[in-house]
Amino acid sequence: MLTENRTDQAQRSAIAAVPTGLLIGGRWRDTAAELAVTNPATDEILCTVADATPADGLDALSAAAAAQPDWARTPARERADLLMRAHRALLDDTERLALVMTLEMGKPLAEARGEIAYAAEFFRWFAEEAVRIEGGYRAAPRGGSRFLVTRQPVGPSLLITPWNFPMAMGTRKIGPALAAGCTCVIKPAAQTPLSTLALAEILRTAGLPDGVVNVVTTSDSGGVMEPMIRDSRSRKLSFTGSTAVGKKLLEQCAHTVMRTSMELGGNAAFLVFDDADLDAAVEGAMAAKMRNIGQACTAANRFLVHRAIAAEFADRLAARMAALPIGPGTEPGVVVGPLVDAAAVAKVQTLVDDAVTRGATVHTGGAPIEGPGNFYPATVLTGVGDDALLTRTEIFGPVAAISVFDTEDEALARANDTPYGLVGYVFTENLRRGLRVCEALETGMVGLNRGVVSDPAAPFGGVKESGLGREGGTSGIDEFLETKYIGVDL
Repeated sequence: MLTENRTDQAQRSAIAAVPTGLLIGGRWRDTAAELAVTNPATDEILCTVADATPADGLDALSAAAAAQPDWARTPARERADLLMRAHRALLDDTERLALVMTLEMGKPLAEARGEIAYAAEFFRWFAEEAVRIEGGYRAAPRGGSRFLVTRQPVGPSLLITPWNFPMAMGTRKIGPALAAGCTCVIKPAAQTPLSTLALAEILRTAGLPDGVVNVVTTSDSGGVMEPMIRDSRSRKLSFTGSTAVGKKLLEQCAHTVMRTSMELGGNAAFLVFDDADLDAAVEGAMAAKMRNIGQACTAANRFLVHRAIAAEFADRLAARMAALPIGPGTEPGVVVGPLVDAAAVAKVQTLVDDAVTRGATVHTGGAPIEGPGNFYPATVLTGVGDDALLTRTEIFGPVAAISVFDTEDEALARANDTPYGLVGYVFTENLRRGLRVCEALETGMVGLNRGVVSDPAAPFGGVKESGLGREGGTSGIDEFLETKYIGVDL
């Protein structure tokens, strides 16, 4: 009982330490309406936060616009030093921040700690990039003049982050914006606002000037964001979320021809060839499928396995999946936490039922767990036909859907038969085949004999309806910079 009381107290303390207002112009602001934040493992309300109106959003944009000139003039080294202080602060506060994330989103504490480290690394990476923004100087080909090329911040940026990686998606957007000299307004997902609010306070403590980062939390995302998007003071939108919402935002951005970065939906194919190292393939499948309880845009959505090894691969994967402990993410040893809400559970079950109706076989899992919370067990399906809804829909849950192929050409054709193109996975011991298939996959990223591709030092993004632009890597800061050419006659 004493241990339980201490645990409850630690959880309450972690939540109580997070600001719950809107951050506008360097000050926390309360609102008349409030937005409830719920623990997906218990369905209990953790706390309430401010619920912004469209007027609040425009106030935040005004603060960002007012702070933009001074922040753009701030030396790159000072911007870098600020990001490095925030990087260290994140790491020093890992336990509290991980607990907050687990409570509001559901992922196990071990994964939450990993996300804090991942999130902090974006600040370190872009701190290093801030002082390496390059320009150019060269003679004109015709002689007599010079071309001077410089890079300048785009300006006030709107950042919209998803609920599945609430801290890392914040730093992945805020990091390059600040490094480039852009102020911003960030709107976190309504399900998981606490991580962003905690991050904003860490930045303030690290010395962030007032108005450089503003935070609006709201239950009315469209109503609050659209006026800001259509306002000519906004010069950049960076969005991570569904393709359907991304398309609507692109239409709104066309009003002012705003710069956009879109990291949208995925439908990743996981290809396992007959010469693959099965141990490595199963390990990669566990990482690609079960990271974040399958709630990741990079999650393997379709497992295409060569017929000769499909049965053994399915048996091994099912055994591993069935053994995963499930429960609240705060409990020791838990690997499968709850999905984010009841709607997520219902969606996964609809997709599984549809696949079974069309001939698929359930090897493990396949039905929600009764009781409080939004729990769905790790599930393996075999014999999944290409007509099943889950082959065309991002599952966003712990379901591995396996089907077989016979030839390399068939595997590639089926893998590319989707409007999405974020990431793909290839397992083979044949280097020539591996490179050939990786180059032929219509995706922005490929994991060759590995199940995780995300890295702050690598360009993250997709092709086709999976998005525009890149986040991370040396190209991540480019999304927040304009190129200016100055012609000089001598």
